[in-house]
Formats: sequence, C-alpha cells, structure tokens
Amino acid sequence: MEIHVSDSQAALAAAAAEKAAAVLKQALSAAERVRVIAATGNSQLQFLEDLCSRSDIEWNRTEIFHLDEYVGIPKTHPASFSGYIQSRIVDRIHPAAAHLINGEAADAEAERQRISSLIQSAEVDVAFLGIGENGHLAFNDPPADFQTDEPYIIAELDRRCRLQQVGEGWFASLGDVPSRAYTMSIRQILKSRTIVCVVPDERKAEAVRDCLDPQGAVSPAYPASVLKTHADAHVFLDRSSASLLSGGGQRRSAASVP
Repeated sequence: MEIHVSDSQAALAAAAAEKAAAVLKQALSAAERVRVIAATGNSQLQFLEDLCSRSDIEWNRTEIFHLDEYVGIPKTHPASFSGYIQSRIVDRIHPAAAHLINGEAADAEAERQRISSLIQSAEVDVAFLGIGENGHLAFNDPPADFQTDEPYIIAELDRRCRLQQVGEGWFASLGDVPSRAYTMSIRQILKSRTIVCVVPDERKAEAVRDCLDPQGAVSPAYPASVLKTHADAHVFLDRSSASLLSGGGQRRSAASVP
C-alpha cells in the first residue's frame, strides 16, 4: 500500500484522478473492456468530478460496478447509491455497461446472487474506494468478515455507520437510515488489480490512523486496515485526514494477507 498526502481536498482529488486515469488508460491499452468498481458518498464527489470530466479516457469501453446499496431503498431516493452512480458517473461517461444493485428487489438474496455472479465473471481492473468514519470499506462495518468468499453479502449496519449517513445529510434522522445493505465483501474488493482509495477530511483522521498507520495491526476491528495487504493500493489523503498518522507525510507500508 502507498499513501499520498496532499495539502488540500482539491489537490487530493486531482492527484487521485490523475492516478485513476493512468490506471484506466494502461488497462485499456491491454484489453478491449476494462472493469471498474466505483465508490460513492460525499468524500468521492470532487474526485469523481475530476475523473469523469476527462476526455482522454475511452469511457465507452469501461464496465461499472458499485460497492454497496441499502436494502429496501428506491433508486430515486437521494441516498441511493445506484442513483448516485447513475447521475454522477453513468449519465456523464456513458460506459459500455453499468451493473447497478437494485435496492428495491423483492428478493434480497436473489439480488445478492445476481450481482455476485456478474462481478465474478471476469477480473476487476481498478476499484475506487473510500473509508468510513468507523473504518469500514464499502459497508463492511467492524468487525468485518475477512474470511467469506462470497462476492457480495448482506450486512447489518452499525450505529456509527448509520449516524455518518445522517451527518452527511443523506437522511433526516437515524430512524430513516436502513439497517441492512448489500456490500461487496472484503476478499472481493482485494481481488481488484489496483485500488485507488480517496479519504479527505478531518472527520476521517481517526479511522485513517486506526486502519492505515504502518505500526497498526491488520484486523477485522479496523476493516480498511486490510488495504495494507494489497500489492497495488494507493490511498490519497489530505493534511487533515492524515493528521493523526505517526510521522505524517507520504509513506509506503505492507503487511501479510490475513
């Protein structure tokens, strides 16, 4: 894993978009179709704006998946991640395919199996990720399941995760936040050839310290710590989100796969 620290959120987004574009162009030079996992949330907005505005990427040869979606939420809801992907990515870049999770599916298990079969059909070239305030990756809240081989699972969301959604303005109150969500599993995320993880803002500083400090353990209690086991993971921070890391600044770290 490699950590990059920028002086501002704007500089972070620009650096992450530059890295993501380079990865995409390299992958497109080697294959007809490139598969991408896209993250959502407030922390990804500027990064996605910078990346999707680029005209030097053959977006019509990309295939888009996303990390997670609430169980029981319609695509038209402001907090729907399917709606977020549709409006902020798909409608802008017009990929060859976009595999969106149906939060309103009548049979949640059947929907989980459907999206799992799609992601398993070929290797993922690059995953764009964020890290939650509780250290989660996607909706793998602590303690995360590091062992399941299921590509997507249905997770029970913890209180801190749900409060983050209220704090970011996606829901009016805790009671409005769904308690379950589809989420890509940890092991499936780690199968991505390259990971670009975008984590701005002071409110993420504790999670960054707990999960990414080189002196810290790789543990299900800190789900994003598993990024330290990936050979080609790039984490982009600003000075605020990196403020509690020991030593600060740019660093590399590695750990054994759990």
